[in-house]
Amino acid sequence: MVKKKRIDIITLGCSKNLVDTERLSHRLAAAGYEVVNDSDDVCGDIVVVNTCGFIGDAKQESIDTILELAEAKKEGRLGRIFVMGCLSQRYFEELKTELPEVDHFYGKFDWNGIIDDLGAEVPPTVKPYERRVTTPPHYTYLKISEGCNRFCAFCAIPLITGRHTSVPMEELEEEVRLLVAKGVKEFNVIAQDLSSYGIDIYGEPCLAELIDRLAMIEGVEWLRLHYAYPAQFPWDVLPVMAKHGNVCKYLDIALQHISDKVLSNMRRHITKAETMELIERIRREVPGIHLRTTLMVGFPGEGEAEFEELKKFVEWARFDRMGAFAYSEEDGTYAAKHFADVVPQEVKDARLAEIMELQEGIALELNEQKVGRTLKVIIDREEPDFYVGRTEYDSPEVDPEVLVRKPSGG
Repeated sequence: MVKKKRIDIITLGCSKNLVDTERLSHRLAAAGYEVVNDSDDVCGDIVVVNTCGFIGDAKQESIDTILELAEAKKEGRLGRIFVMGCLSQRYFEELKTELPEVDHFYGKFDWNGIIDDLGAEVPPTVKPYERRVTTPPHYTYLKISEGCNRFCAFCAIPLITGRHTSVPMEELEEEVRLLVAKGVKEFNVIAQDLSSYGIDIYGEPCLAELIDRLAMIEGVEWLRLHYAYPAQFPWDVLPVMAKHGNVCKYLDIALQHISDKVLSNMRRHITKAETMELIERIRREVPGIHLRTTLMVGFPGEGEAEFEELKKFVEWARFDRMGAFAYSEEDGTYAAKHFADVVPQEVKDARLAEIMELQEGIALELNEQKVGRTLKVIIDREEPDFYVGRTEYDSPEVDPEVLVRKPSGG
């Protein structure tokens, strides 16, 4: 019996990267390889690193991982190293020069080249969207588009992924049906910009139609929407969310800031007044919806007055879920070319801590309001004393978990 060659795949960065890894894993397994994802003991014939290139910390993590693997290769514990994903898409030539230990580099979209370079043959029956789910088998991520046309001042994503490109609705429906047949019940719908879905294919935003169609597929228990853009928001998705019981009353919509001055510097194409109306209308049309957002502190133009304005906005909005991060300058972006990064790092860090402390108090108050209510919970895993799950208001990995105490002696 011929032993299969082992390939370890390490995935760094966001859930959109994870989907690419899962597709590659499926194709490699179909070609006869033993595929291991994020192993604690990376070893064997080949390791593939799916890199992130979004912000400085993520880029450093990718580089550090590659360097560790290069050392393991020198010691004879690894055969070949392949690098793919966002970091290599953006810094392809530089990485080839600086990291000669890596055997092949691939970008964000040409990872299928790994199959060709291995001389592997994937059966022709394998569909492009088929993948090997690496999350717990009951939930997954559904990537409905790539790229972004917004070109916010701070963001390097369009420089990495290119223009916004939607996946056709029919293909997404087929993918969901296939995953439901494999036991997936919860679909976290992801894109860099949900609000623009369909414009490039159908000539107009079609997120509402897509979600309506997916919600009617038998076996889909939950659909949860991630990363809507606030400007040109697709209002017609709100009646769809209100209509379908399996569309989670949850929306992830990154707002970044509230000061008109900072929003203008960020090139966000929206004002403070429009942002506040957006929040009010979403809550009015989808009662009980939980909003998740991301804010940025320390962007050029944010003085003490603008930061105070941001804090008052957080107090007013009372987000159910909120994350924040400090601005870091990314090469090639509009901000890097046109604004000096003048806010000292210690000031950024202090503002970040302050706004997150404010949000923690709000989140606690909102969670305390759920005491006494009965909520549907999906169980992700079992611990010695608890079952660990989530409600429809909780996305995997980023939101709170629900602990269900086991019966005595259970």
